[in-house]
Amino acid sequence: MRSWLWLLVVLALGGLFYWGMQRNPKELPSVLAKERRPAPDFTLPVLSPYQEEWGKTFKLSDHLGGKPIVLNFWASWCPPCYEEAPVLEATWRRYRDQVLFVGINTQDKEGDALRFIEQFGLTFPQVFDPRGRVGVDYGMYGVPETFVIDREGRVVVRHAGVIDQATLERYLKEVLP
Repeated sequence: MRSWLWLLVVLALGGLFYWGMQRNPKELPSVLAKERRPAPDFTLPVLSPYQEEWGKTFKLSDHLGGKPIVLNFWASWCPPCYEEAPVLEATWRRYRDQVLFVGINTQDKEGDALRFIEQFGLTFPQVFDPRGRVGVDYGMYGVPETFVIDREGRVVVRHAGVIDQATLERYLKEVLP
């Protein structure tokens, strides 16, 4: 009798796991974006290549109220992040006078992050969050994820997974005049 109970438990857990793996992470809800809530503030260290221009720390609230902001959570160990890095850089170069892009390197090693930045020639500011606490505040499910914050400081978009050029530009049109 006990073996049947264990079999039922294993089958139930397996079914739950299978169901979860079939879900599209892009369809997972974001309360921040759905309700257009204020972007959670954070202060993080700026990675060394950006310190001359951006200082040693980056505080989000110091940059709210002006340009829209694109926050991109990434890590050097994330294969899809390699795919979207050139898209983010190209879009930043095109819109840098109108939108602030900020990369948030999360749950990574600083040396690996610096090699990634150098490999892609990223010129938009990059901050370092080795414990991933800011991602928790944003309800991040995994990397890469991109959040768009409007001029009023509200989160209006959460995009899970690799972002392509057309999608990113569509999001920017929502927050630009």
